[in-house]
Amino acid sequence: MSLTIDFHCHTSASKDSLASLPELIRACHRRGVDRLVITDHNTIDTGQIAHSLHPELVIIGEEIMTTRGEILAAFATQNVPPGLFPQETIKRLRDQGAFISVSHPFDKWRKGAWILQDLLEITLAVDAVEIFNSRCLFPGSNRLAKDFASLHKLPGTAGSDAHAAFEVGTATLTLPDFNDPEELRKVISQGIVRGRASPFWVHFISRYAHLYKKGV
Repeated sequence: MSLTIDFHCHTSASKDSLASLPELIRACHRRGVDRLVITDHNTIDTGQIAHSLHPELVIIGEEIMTTRGEILAAFATQNVPPGLFPQETIKRLRDQGAFISVSHPFDKWRKGAWILQDLLEITLAVDAVEIFNSRCLFPGSNRLAKDFASLHKLPGTAGSDAHAAFEVGTATLTLPDFNDPEELRKVISQGIVRGRASPFWVHFISRYAHLYKKGV
């Protein structure tokens, strides 16, 4: 049995998203997404709620801003706060058994991009690299991530990075069935990426959400 997984998705718990849980769940059903990793910015709280309601569909994750770039976790069990050094963030995720990836490492248009030297320092400590992110503005960002993963013999993840429900499933990874982070580590190298770029204007949705929540 194979599964279609979107490894990167945000709910309204993220400051730059207005997507509600019901909308995201419906989008998964419409688009054939078997597993959705909810990776809100610096919190797993809504992911935990979603998993309790839809345990067969939702995997609890978190996208964590470190002092260098963003880390993407799946099967998280505890919140990891932002602003830590990458090595400390990874240690805290390892302590809870989470699967660890690196978010859109070469998308220089985003705050969470990585400097190559900083990325090299954590290469041996992570499980994977996000090699396709639908919200990367330029295809070269994903190509660089894929080349980096290949060079360093790291498997890749793929995700829509959805901040609105209609984005869910724009990038997925097809994998053999798995039930926990250890099983995911065993099958992740078999992943098949299917993805397309989101239109550039989806970033305006995030900006609007951010301003709306600030009351601007």
